[in-house]
Amino acid sequence: MTKKTIFSIILIVPLMFIISGCVSSINQNQLSYGIQAAKKDLWNEAIFRWEKCLKSNPNSASAHNNLAVAYEKKGLLDKAKKEYEAALKINPGNKHIKSNYENFKKARENTDDEKN
Repeated sequence: MTKKTIFSIILIVPLMFIISGCVSSINQNQLSYGIQAAKKDLWNEAIFRWEKCLKSNPNSASAHNNLAVAYEKKGLLDKAKKEYEAALKINPGNKHIKSNYENFKKARENTDDEKN
């Protein structure tokens, strides 16, 4: 390896760690902003934040779950189901996500029963 290559590696590797840390921090901020918006019943803002988070981190089970709850609140039930399933696929052992999805399915069954 040349000195130039070694120097480049020495500069790039720490930069990669810094950037990945920033992305993680940004995603955490988006999740937090979304939660604050949801607490104020600002569901469109919450959806915006969690969709933004998923663009940079599509494997965030929390963002998928939160987005599912928001879609459910907005009556976008097909989208909610898709997001719950995505969250469970990423983190199948998460009790909170499982519970949310079970409650969602029960609510849909009750709605379907009322229609019949």
